[in-house]
Amino acid sequence: MNGYVLLGIAIALEVFSTSMLKASTGFTKLVPSLAFIVGMGTSFYAISQAMTVISLNIAYAIWSGLGTVLTALVAILIWKESFNIYTGIGIALIIGGVVLLNLKGPGH
Repeated sequence: MNGYVLLGIAIALEVFSTSMLKASTGFTKLVPSLAFIVGMGTSFYAISQAMTVISLNIAYAIWSGLGTVLTALVAILIWKESFNIYTGIGIALIIGGVVLLNLKGPGH
């Protein structure tokens, strides 16, 4: 399977899992707790497979950066958490960093 497809799967599972962590209310709810464990484990497996064809610095930057941005968006849209100028600037900086790494970073 294409490394970037696996990376996309890993990111989607990380975002889902983090949302399940919130829904588990401190691991007090069984189904979201199990969904978190299975989702995060599968996310780690998918990124490990992606790293067989994508360099570590690129794969991890994309996984953690986009995972953070998408999780922030889920927090705002689904969990109704606040959005302010600092959140917006932080998201923009993360996206900028991921783009820069992919354009001129080592591993290309």
